[in-house]
Amino acid sequence: MASSLTCAGVVWAFLSFLCAAASCVGFFMPYWLLGSQLEKSVSFGTFRRCSYPVRDETRQTTVMVEQCGRYASFQAIPSAEWRICTVVTGLGCGLLLLVALTALMGCCVSELISRTVGRVAGGIQFLGGKCSCGEGLAE
Repeated sequence: MASSLTCAGVVWAFLSFLCAAASCVGFFMPYWLLGSQLEKSVSFGTFRRCSYPVRDETRQTTVMVEQCGRYASFQAIPSAEWRICTVVTGLGCGLLLLVALTALMGCCVSELISRTVGRVAGGIQFLGGKCSCGEGLAE
């Protein structure tokens, strides 16, 4: 198995993959914010929520739905900031995963990653990491 990476490149590839996987799992989990509402534990992320209030029109009251799920549509996400955060975080995770998988392929295929490609990939990872952090959009 030929590799186009140095020892540092192999370590970078595996760490990149682990970080990209952790970012993607964090993006898909609804546990960004935890709290309680109507004496029930609630949590939500950018596009998923658990235990959320719903208006019961027949009884004219608000009841808690105790299940996890996605918002019905993109517009159903509570605020413009959270919609922006969903898009930016999703793009960041996608960039991180693309670079990580390319780096892992570089461990198995010779001449796949040159010094220039490695530098560009590192720059893309930096941008992806900045996008995944959201830079305070939800504040």
